[in-house]
Amino acid sequence: MRVSQEVGLLGRLFWEDMNKHLLTPDGELLTEVWTHQSPTCFTHVRWCLRKRESMEVRGTEYVSCDEWAFSLLPLDVDLLSMELPEFFRDYFLEGDQRWINTVAQALHLLSTLYGPFLNCYGIGRCAKMSYDLWRKLEEEEDSETKGRRPEIGHIFLLDRDMDFVTALCSQVVYEGLVDDTFRIKCGSVDFGPEVTSSDKSLKVLLNAEDKVFNEIRNEHFSNVFGFLSQKARNLQAQYDRRRGMDIKQMKNFVSQELKGLKQEHRLLSLHIGACESIMKKKTKQDFQELIKTEHALLEGFNIRESTNYIEEHIDRQVSPIESLRLMCLLSITENGLIPKDYRSLKTQYLQSYGPEHLLTFSNLRRAGLLTEQAPGDTLTAVENKMSKLVTDKAAGKITDAFSSLAKRSNFRAISKKLNLIPRVDGEYDLKVPRDMAYVFSGAYVPLSCRIIEQVLERRSWQGLDEVIRLLNCSEFAFTDMTKEDKASSESLRLILVVFLGGCTFSEISALRFLGRERGYRFIFLTTAITNSARLMEAMSEVKA
Repeated sequence: MRVSQEVGLLGRLFWEDMNKHLLTPDGELLTEVWTHQSPTCFTHVRWCLRKRESMEVRGTEYVSCDEWAFSLLPLDVDLLSMELPEFFRDYFLEGDQRWINTVAQALHLLSTLYGPFLNCYGIGRCAKMSYDLWRKLEEEEDSETKGRRPEIGHIFLLDRDMDFVTALCSQVVYEGLVDDTFRIKCGSVDFGPEVTSSDKSLKVLLNAEDKVFNEIRNEHFSNVFGFLSQKARNLQAQYDRRRGMDIKQMKNFVSQELKGLKQEHRLLSLHIGACESIMKKKTKQDFQELIKTEHALLEGFNIRESTNYIEEHIDRQVSPIESLRLMCLLSITENGLIPKDYRSLKTQYLQSYGPEHLLTFSNLRRAGLLTEQAPGDTLTAVENKMSKLVTDKAAGKITDAFSSLAKRSNFRAISKKLNLIPRVDGEYDLKVPRDMAYVFSGAYVPLSCRIIEQVLERRSWQGLDEVIRLLNCSEFAFTDMTKEDKASSESLRLILVVFLGGCTFSEISALRFLGRERGYRFIFLTTAITNSARLMEAMSEVKA
């Protein structure tokens, strides 16, 4: 129904545009470009053209229709996006597989440009389908990559639903906070008057070309103000150098340095303004208490207090999306809500925000984001059941048991197996982080990133069988031994990570950190950039 409405609207707009432009008496050639990523769109536009031809309307001969096979948009030097925010809902909620071909085509394009991938690892049903279709395309056009020197050593394909927890957590690295606060779209952000210190908004491109941003993007927010202050002092010192210059030195300064200093000063002012705006909003929201609650949920402590906090959040009508996010985080970390809490939170939510949100709860349940425990299906019982299962080699028993646990989270058991909650003596040093947990203030290592780290260490899924079963996902791996001797040591350190359903800036920052620590270079390909708000909005039936 959504597709037909979308195409019908497009057809009406197309028809109106043709009437407006093609029936003008000047007879000038009209060139228009429509961009719309929908498998049914192109067919419908052609139908509109044929309809006008059959009606013998003057001006149709001036219209030509072409298709642009858009699949990848480079957002930064290490980040590619398909800009398909609808992918998450279409596949993980509605089971629509239409974008699988788009992913396969994108992978085929990359392998055509950079040679075959030596090692391929994947987890999840969507990842497997994308991989299979991509391999089919490779076999059909084998001549394009045959004999090419591999430039990318490893590729990971990850389904978003194997790690909802990371996407639901509040981000605390600078780039993630900017996205949560201002919404980064296609690599750019609109800073309002509160940031620009003027009466106008400003669209700013956020990538490695912004030297100030590039130095703070992966930093924990607590370190950013100190860095910007030092940067401002250094910049002022460079400006002050001109006071003792002679005419020749001043000429060189103006021609070679002044423009760059002014640009850096402008960017520095913007990021200081952004930080101040973020601080004001987070202080108003009592961000520290929110983070404390999230950490308690991740660690499994004070669950009753956390539930009370969520109830208070709902009663104060803070934000429907924010309240929903916290409920989902509670559900996933606790392997579903106990029936009493589920009914209570759901009732309070609908009373506070309106009954129109009822269908949203159905969507969240289907996606496995907000579920109710069955009687006797407590977290301890499930963990014991899973522990027994992983030692049982009878495939039939495992399959049957997992069918009954479909769409359930086993986060607590997975967390223990992979040490996702670091145990440190004293306070975690965010200025000199020891591991990827710094992206969540030292409280949690992103599950998706830990999986990648573990597979890279083992060069296979071996030893991760229990984790895979707890995730209730299927994994696969492929190694092209025939091409390994052609690969350089540099290419073996280059890793492409593909997120199907979206990735967060926190995950990107964590893997960049891992790359610096282990000597890897990561490149990211995602269907879209996501965060907790976008995830909830995709599931919601109530549009803002």
